[in-house]
Order: sequence, then C-alpha cells, then structure tokens
Amino acid sequence: MNEVGARLRLMRKQLNMTQEQLAQRLGVGKAALSMIETGKASLSTRNRNILVQDFNANPEWLDSGRGKMFNAEPNLTQFPHRTDNSLPLQSVPLYSIEGTAGLVPLFSKQEELKPVNFIHIPNLPKCDGAIYVVGDSMYPLLKSGDIVLYKQLNDVRDVFWGDMYLLSIDIDGEEYITVKYVQKSEHEGFVKLVSQNQHHADKEVEISRIRAIALIKASVRMHTIG
Repeated sequence: MNEVGARLRLMRKQLNMTQEQLAQRLGVGKAALSMIETGKASLSTRNRNILVQDFNANPEWLDSGRGKMFNAEPNLTQFPHRTDNSLPLQSVPLYSIEGTAGLVPLFSKQEELKPVNFIHIPNLPKCDGAIYVVGDSMYPLLKSGDIVLYKQLNDVRDVFWGDMYLLSIDIDGEEYITVKYVQKSEHEGFVKLVSQNQHHADKEVEISRIRAIALIKASVRMHTIG
C-alpha cells in the first residue's frame, strides 16, 4: 500500500464509509477504489478534487501527510447513507427518448406514454423508468447504448452533490440530454457538470437552464456480439 492510498483508506475510515459508498461518490467501481487504496492504481486529479471540494479534505495532507486530515468538519449531511428500500422485484418501464420527444415530456406525461419494453431486476430501489444512454461523456463507466434506470427529482436543489444524474438542459431553446456527475459550483445560481470521460471538460451550467433531472439508480451494460 503506498502512502496516498493508505491516507485515502484512513480518511474513508474516518468518514465511516464503506469502499462501496466512497466509490459511488467518486464515480468509480469498488474494485478501482480498492486498487487505489492498495497502491495498485493512482488517485486521479478529478477524484482528488472531489475529496477536497465535497469532503473538505486537506490537499496537503492527501499529498504528503502533513497538516490536518480535513480543512473543516466534513459535511456528511450531503452524503447520507442510502436508505432506499429495495423491492424484491419490479418492472421498470424502458422508454425511447426519440419516441417521447425528450426528457421533459417523458417526465410530465410518463403515465400516458407506452414503454418500448420493461426491465425486471430484483432487489433494486424504486425506479421511475429507464432510457438508453447516448454519447461517451461517462465512458468507461457508461457507454453509448447502455441503459440507465432513474428516479425523477422535482427540484434540482434536492441533489446530492457528487452523485450521477440524468439531466435535460436548455441550450438556445433546444433540449440537450446528458448523464453527468453534479457538483457544487463556486458561482451562485450554477452547478458544475462533470464527466467520467477525461476528454470531456467540466461545465458550469445555470440552474435555471435545467429543465428536468433524475438520480441514476442503476445501469445495465449492453454487449454487442458479432
């Protein structure tokens, strides 16, 4: 275990979080976090920034072990443990964005729309629906053609900073649909949208331009053979 990995593990223990919980906040798999903690992989700049911004981690302590672990008391109210009750089995409707003319109509008229299919997954928190992913902004965590299952939010202010969301954004009157990590912005009235793909730059977006938002609850990887 290298020194940075050891400090990350110590911080996780101090936060009273499991590897699965911290991995979810960082947008990596549990196995990837384990590799970082054991020194088999390095801590990326993006994940280091999440620790500093969202957990008040002291960057100097992360890098060298000098100083205090936290610059301020970690605000754990923004990172509650998952309390969703899993359902033994549910049928999640799978929708086509093209068929619903966008995310906003889908959310507002979901009960009137006909799904293209249903996804049956046991022991999953309640989901409102599922759609196919388009684009590579969350690659390799998600790739184009994968399916994400979501829970609709009524207000963007209800987000948990650092979690992954399905969003509809108004860009010059056109609807732009994307899956991103939503982080707190330093600018009033904005949020920061962060991609998993390192080739996609972070983007500051006015909250007023977010027309619809849903928390990603699960994903299904689609494999193509042949």
